[in-house]
Amino acid sequence: MLRAVMLAVLATILSAGMRLPAEAQIVGVPMEEARAIAKRAYLYGFPMVEAYKTLYAQAVEQGGPNYKAPFNTIGSSAQVFTPKDSVIVTPNSDTPYSMMWMDLRGEPLVLTLPDVDPKRFFHVQLIDLYTQNFAYFGKRATGSKGGNFLVAGPNWKGDTPPGIEKVARSETEIAYALYRTQLFGPADIDNVRKIQAQYKVQPLSAFLRQVPPPAAPAIDWPKPEPRNMTMAMTTTPELFSYLNFLLTYCPTEPSEKDLMRDFAKIGIGPGKLFNVKTLAPDMLKVLQDGIDDGVKEFEFFKRTELDTRKVGTPALFGTREHLKNNYLYRYAAARLGIFGNSAEEAIYHGYFLDGSGAPLDAATKRYAVTFAKGALPPANAFWSVTMYDGKTQLLVDNPLNRYLVNSPLLPQLKTGPDGGLTLYVQKDSPGKDKEANWLPAPAGPFYLILRLYEPRADALDGTWQVPPLRVVE
Repeated sequence: MLRAVMLAVLATILSAGMRLPAEAQIVGVPMEEARAIAKRAYLYGFPMVEAYKTLYAQAVEQGGPNYKAPFNTIGSSAQVFTPKDSVIVTPNSDTPYSMMWMDLRGEPLVLTLPDVDPKRFFHVQLIDLYTQNFAYFGKRATGSKGGNFLVAGPNWKGDTPPGIEKVARSETEIAYALYRTQLFGPADIDNVRKIQAQYKVQPLSAFLRQVPPPAAPAIDWPKPEPRNMTMAMTTTPELFSYLNFLLTYCPTEPSEKDLMRDFAKIGIGPGKLFNVKTLAPDMLKVLQDGIDDGVKEFEFFKRTELDTRKVGTPALFGTREHLKNNYLYRYAAARLGIFGNSAEEAIYHGYFLDGSGAPLDAATKRYAVTFAKGALPPANAFWSVTMYDGKTQLLVDNPLNRYLVNSPLLPQLKTGPDGGLTLYVQKDSPGKDKEANWLPAPAGPFYLILRLYEPRADALDGTWQVPPLRVVE
């Protein structure tokens, strides 16, 4: 009788559209299983929540310091990244950005690109809510000649409309378009701005001059807590409440049905209510232990595989097909440099250790890296070496306002007697005679990222070897 009454009450709650507290959704799951699921869910969801911080800052928080433009509107940065920009970790300062968060629920968007000089690198990187790159438009992918390109959400069933060069389909209803336009030097900034001003977007109905479909319902975007808006990594079960919100806009991919079934055991799923305040202390600890397990797995992976370059960044960024649902790789990509490019567009080599295997710290050490004559980074577009603070993962403030050294700067750099190029990496000037080749470091931990845009075959297959960063005595 009691069981019948409980079932009746449950049926009434569900029929009224009410959700059970998160604690009720976890009852009955063995602690060890819940811990293992929490670890997987954390690795799975962290990149999405990190992306959401950027989404909220750039497209929702009007008046905020990093606000760019409303949804389905392009916002361009008139200057390159500086240490004051804090919304994206490990930012690229070679290419001024234009960006657009896309709401594809109502209808597709048409992105119009201008003709661009073939000598200048540019592209539009398309990223879904999982942080997977699902397509590119631009110099390598579609050519330097402009055109109209369609971006459609998962529920759009139409054929390629007339006048559209290419169609890209997102797995998720919310997606990100990240434009990069190469800057050749400070005097070139006005040329970049002129190109950025020609990037256009419009709904498909406007492009076809048709009556638009009904507007999608407004979204009540949850505001990340202040501490989660910083670049400090989200490592508490609170992350799961944001994940549940984001999954609402991510139709379950067939290969993840079993994964979502497991996640549901601890209250994770599209639109589910997840409130840490309703959790019993022992279950909250289990979930936190699972998250801590995920962090430890990444730290071990970084130390043994990434820092030693046994696994390179080409493995971490790309489509779902490329990543093969490797959620540790996707997590690592978000931790090290979210929204990184697929290998055919750009590859990244991180300097996290010196040539002897010791962590980099410019507080007491000076470093140098030498590219032998004829062995500069092999890139069809350009290459760059950028300095980052090891604590903040942001650019490093310095008296030269120099955050990188790149191939467009080669005429200003000095080569050695043997024709090689040496870069000096340290907190203090190496001397006026070497200052042209100086990349200023912070007085503490740091790391470098070597980027190759449109890498050549010898960079992709490992024939070209990255030279070590050596300690200068």
